[in-house]
Amino acid sequence: MNRTFLRSGVCFAALLLSSATAYAQAVDVGPAVAANASTDQAADTAEPDDIIVTGSRIRQSPLEQRSPVVSLDSAALAQTGLTSVADILQRLPSAAGGLNTKANNSGNIGNPQDGGGVGAGSAEIDLRYLLAKRTLVLVDGLRYVNGASASGIPGTVDLNSIPNSSIERIEVLQSGQSPLYGSDAIAGVVNIITKSSQQGLRMSGQFGTFRAGDGHSYNGDISYGVKGPSTSMVIGASYVKEGSVRTRDREISQFPNPGQTSCTDPRGGCSGAALGGRIVFNAGNAIRPQGGTITVRQNGLTTRGVYDPTLVGGDFRAFTAADRFNFAPFNYFLTPSERYGVFGSFKQELGSDINLRLKAVYNRRNSQNQAAFLPLNVGPDAGTGTLTDRISIDATNPFNPFGVTLSAGGAGQPPANYALIGRRLVEAGQRTYDQQVDTMTLSATLDGKFQIGNKRFYWDVNAIQGLNDAKQVFTGNINTQRLAQALGPLAQCTGECVPFNIFGGAGSITPQMLAFVGFTERAKSNQELRDYTANLSGELFDLPGGPVGIAVGYEHRYQKGSFTPDPLIQAGFGADIPAQAARGAFNSDEVYGEIRIPLLKDVPFFSSLEASGAVRHVNYSTSGSNTTFTATGLWKPVPDLLLRGSFAEGFRAPSIGELFGAQSRSDIGVPDPCSNIAGSRYQASATVRANCTANGVPANGSYQEPIGQLGVTTGGNRALAPETSKTWLFGGVISPAFVRESGFASQFALEANYYDIKVSGAIASTNPQVTLARCAEAGDALSCTNVVRSSSGRISSIIGLLQNIGQIRTRGIDLTLNYRSPQTGAGIFGLSLNGNHLMKYTETTPTSTGFSAISYRGTTRGSPDQSYPKFKGTGVVSWSLADFEASFTGRYINHVTENTGNRLGNTFYGDVQLIFAPGFLDRKVDFTIGVRNVFDQDPPACTTCTGPNYDPTTYDVPGQFGYLRVSYRM
Repeated sequence: MNRTFLRSGVCFAALLLSSATAYAQAVDVGPAVAANASTDQAADTAEPDDIIVTGSRIRQSPLEQRSPVVSLDSAALAQTGLTSVADILQRLPSAAGGLNTKANNSGNIGNPQDGGGVGAGSAEIDLRYLLAKRTLVLVDGLRYVNGASASGIPGTVDLNSIPNSSIERIEVLQSGQSPLYGSDAIAGVVNIITKSSQQGLRMSGQFGTFRAGDGHSYNGDISYGVKGPSTSMVIGASYVKEGSVRTRDREISQFPNPGQTSCTDPRGGCSGAALGGRIVFNAGNAIRPQGGTITVRQNGLTTRGVYDPTLVGGDFRAFTAADRFNFAPFNYFLTPSERYGVFGSFKQELGSDINLRLKAVYNRRNSQNQAAFLPLNVGPDAGTGTLTDRISIDATNPFNPFGVTLSAGGAGQPPANYALIGRRLVEAGQRTYDQQVDTMTLSATLDGKFQIGNKRFYWDVNAIQGLNDAKQVFTGNINTQRLAQALGPLAQCTGECVPFNIFGGAGSITPQMLAFVGFTERAKSNQELRDYTANLSGELFDLPGGPVGIAVGYEHRYQKGSFTPDPLIQAGFGADIPAQAARGAFNSDEVYGEIRIPLLKDVPFFSSLEASGAVRHVNYSTSGSNTTFTATGLWKPVPDLLLRGSFAEGFRAPSIGELFGAQSRSDIGVPDPCSNIAGSRYQASATVRANCTANGVPANGSYQEPIGQLGVTTGGNRALAPETSKTWLFGGVISPAFVRESGFASQFALEANYYDIKVSGAIASTNPQVTLARCAEAGDALSCTNVVRSSSGRISSIIGLLQNIGQIRTRGIDLTLNYRSPQTGAGIFGLSLNGNHLMKYTETTPTSTGFSAISYRGTTRGSPDQSYPKFKGTGVVSWSLADFEASFTGRYINHVTENTGNRLGNTFYGDVQLIFAPGFLDRKVDFTIGVRNVFDQDPPACTTCTGPNYDPTTYDVPGQFGYLRVSYRM
């Protein structure tokens, strides 16, 4: 069959409605979807009302789900061929991505723009584009310790800290439920259900690799369970190793801009910290009165050198765009990671009506990210806010060719005669950041039941202790205190000191010079969770529709976290990203109540009618008290049709990092509209030129800085107030019995849900691109105050401290279709489609004259990377016959547009998988082969994304990926 024809046909099918990869929607429509909700845990439970389903604290049958919950069982997880739970969840159409192994965030970034404080190697889940901090992650319905990577104090769970072998299934509640679960559950709830019951041995091993020959991955899981009359136990272990993909090995990432072939490209992007060095003089100085920029004529100059002011001869010449450094090939497309995990679950019946449950999890993650050779920038325009901005190169330095001191100015110094010296420190090798992260959680539960009259009640008390400890080692940094000594007066360079040659270009720095100024940077972070909960649920009395159910509970939680950069970094003596230590803690006391009122049942036009609600009151030591509630109405006019509507208030207390995080810098790749380069807004608009001049850009147009990385200063704010939200949800599910009775389907359900979420007092910093644009285009005083420039016009910092900036509003529709055929001579066929139509996404932020709303629907943000397609969907076609199963998964992403007008076109990914479970082995062994991205679809090129020219939160790493898996179960 013609490949183009096949691809177009599958794409058309996925466009009709799309679904998460074999993600079955659990809905209250009867037996049509019963198989999707069944689990080993449910099978091991004596009575259906023993089960707690995500979205309610009241025990009920798993078939009576009252909220839009996507359930991913172990088969659905395996069908993706992915080794990371986060990667699987991020494929949900309702998900917006989040941090993952495609993010190569380098350095101790302390407090990135969202206040998350998360470094490379971690993985998150973000629902509804509201950021991962507004999605609550639970494990077995209980809180889990937040993660870290020795780069801040995040307010999110690192999904890579949960061993794969421990996971039984995952339930994703696609609606806010702060009244039931507390803070953070604004966008939704992800509940990871771990194995609590298993009989015998299960094990699997998988190997996968990209067709390009890189990104090798290994995954092994093993678990063993025993069940006795009153005792059951499950133990297991998992190992995951994911290899790297380097940017130099993919066409899209060869240069800082897609399609770029050299640093002379007028779009710029290459770094001024060049191999040969870049020396920028201020006008009016004694060395070069006319100012300008020069570089060494030939790299490897190991002597003082000869400076000819005419630049006709000597060892120096004018600096050109061709001298800029292309850092793009030296990064990771996919960061390497290795994870070891073990878990244990134990249950002991202490009597007929009381149980003791113990669970323990330990996980070790070793991960790495890297960056190009250190850009060593010194001088007033270095813009670090540390010692590097104040370093002068003395006239007596044996490598200073100018005969006079290059002064950075400042107290006790002559006026600055140079602005910047930028030098790519290739002699020190690439910058590497190695993380070692240990996560351990212990939980103990006593649960039981009792009876009052003919009504049964259930109770449980839980205690959780969670610890996360992270260390990071960075090689390739420079001790700037020693650098200043090695560049200063020769008379003061004594003892260990070795004079430093910053002017000689690549190859001129000797091992002895590096040994004196270089150091290995070490940072650490940790988080701790202690959580104690008590719950009671049961039935009070009967109404015409059935018994009234209630649940009440209490929770006391204590969380603390800290981030400790290397002492040299804290003192401001590092040449890379600066950071400061931070620590903090809080505790909360919370009470909740839930009620379920079945009003009518089995009467005309009211097969069932039910109302339910919940309320929670919280008291935080850091942000005070708050009360939220939710109300839901359910109506089944006929048994095959369910209609529902709900309203929920949400609440999110500021996290430790958002409250106590110290001011820190993160570097982002955004264009400065005030730069006088080809195609810039400065050249196109007289208004922009006037506003830029008022902001400190020289009026003579001498400021020229092509697109590159700019520093953004962020930090915590103890005055932050909690966020609040309001969520409206309306939906319906139809599962016609006649479809099943006709023999056309054994399962059939169609569901649609409309959601409208408004977050008020959202905690964030203003997007730096927005800050720059408002200052340049509108002369907004508040925005211009937050753009700090040096005397040359170069941006020293964009201030973006965290604040309650205003409002986020998102609206959309989720569509789901599940179909499964009856047994036929040709096998059993299945179709699962799920899609999300984004109707609105706006952020309202303050200006000097009020508030400004920005719509991101149908756009890509660029920094931080995030695309907002109007439609995303996934569709799965499956087939099984005898010993064989096969599936095709298609994922469609509607086009988005950058603020530059560049369009990222419609994208379609296809995955295939074939499973052989031979009958002669009693189907205890499965052999699986699969290919992800079978059509070899490249991600659309993005010019403003901070990733390697594409958005890693939305699109896949380029290339076909194949894998083989063998599974065994006793």
